[in-house]
Amino acid sequence: MTENEIANKIIGVALEVHKSLGPGLLESAYKECLAFKLNQIGLSIEKEKPMPLVFEDVRLECGYRIDILVENKVVIEIKSVDGLNDVHLAQTLTYMKLGNYKLGLLINFNVSLLKNGIKRVVNNL
Repeated sequence: MTENEIANKIIGVALEVHKSLGPGLLESAYKECLAFKLNQIGLSIEKEKPMPLVFEDVRLECGYRIDILVENKVVIEIKSVDGLNDVHLAQTLTYMKLGNYKLGLLINFNVSLLKNGIKRVVNNL
């Protein structure tokens, strides 16, 4: 399955989760529900995947964690904030670069219409 096919499935499931829960919950609630539904449709996921930083040939465990990694290909960064900003985008791109992933989805569940809270992020390796 390609990154785009995976992303389409993720977006469909995210829309279901948002329709059921609505905005206003904690990020952790959306993360757990999204992970559960992705797993339910047969996608392999890793929650809170640690991402080490390599600095001067030394691997450093700095506490970076991807919210959800799907099929070892697509990074999902989940937010529940008033609005996405450049820091959120930079965070997603950092995880993608550290893990050599091509595609990420930055999803803000704290919106009335979820399509307005989804950003596709592409890492031009």
